[in-house]
Amino acid sequence: MLDAVVVGAGPNGLTAAVELARRGFSVAVFEARDTVGGGARTEELTLPGFRHDPCSAAHPLGINSPVFRTMPLDRYGLQWLHAELPMAHPFTDGTAAVLSRSVAETAASFGPRDAGTYRRLVEPFLTKWDTLARDFMSLPLTALPRDPVTLARFGLVGLPPSTWLMRRFRDERAKALFSGLVAHVIAPLGGFATSAIGLVFALAAHARGWPVARGGSQSISDALTAYLEDLGGAVHTDYEVKRLDDLPPARAYIFDTSPTALARIAGLGRYYEGYRYGAAAFKIDYALDGPVPWTAPEARRAGTVQIGGDSAE
Repeated sequence: MLDAVVVGAGPNGLTAAVELARRGFSVAVFEARDTVGGGARTEELTLPGFRHDPCSAAHPLGINSPVFRTMPLDRYGLQWLHAELPMAHPFTDGTAAVLSRSVAETAASFGPRDAGTYRRLVEPFLTKWDTLARDFMSLPLTALPRDPVTLARFGLVGLPPSTWLMRRFRDERAKALFSGLVAHVIAPLGGFATSAIGLVFALAAHARGWPVARGGSQSISDALTAYLEDLGGAVHTDYEVKRLDDLPPARAYIFDTSPTALARIAGLGRYYEGYRYGAAAFKIDYALDGPVPWTAPEARRAGTVQIGGDSAE
């Protein structure tokens, strides 16, 4: 009997399997598709030779992940690639605000009326980023925070809606860039704790950047899989699980699936019938014959270009 079976080879399922295997437990992963990765995979979606990430491509919270930083994923082919600027937010007048590794450069791009406000907002947390990241990514807390004072101070700033926090800024450049950071939550910007989302993305950029994985997001999943197999774990792809009887006996079953898939496989009936999914998002992939001719020079230096117009847009 296995100690654990993981259903779904997305990054969460693979990470759970690695954490178990590192502690000496026997574990096997079963994935319905013919490749691992789930949302962290890479495919030819447009023309032959053009490889795209169906979901996220830049990974600020990947390189900053406390658990990833304890894994030797670089030995298994994972390389983070950084652009000169993590992100740029261009405007129609040909200028841009930027999110730089440098707090000073970022603040300067907002203009003199908001530069000091931004620095005072992020600098107190940046010096304690690693501990704050571990506490923030452990929410809801299952143990005492490592730095409860810093987490509490962050909560005072981050728990209110982002629309409240943006009142600190006087000009549109800072408001627009910060609105785009918060929009990653794919929810109304006036929601509870949306300020924290924007701050975390900004702090992540200052701490370690917004890199992409060489070869695409698939490289992250492939590195996790190779590490898991070295630890003695097994990964089975092209194996669709329709019910629990399709799986080998195990002391625990871990599902990296949707709630409705869990209910169907585990025979939970209509238990998750009322589950409400979050807002949807869509993406467009382009095969380009050359660099995008951005008017703003900062956008040509950036790995991610945030196209959102002003904060209202």
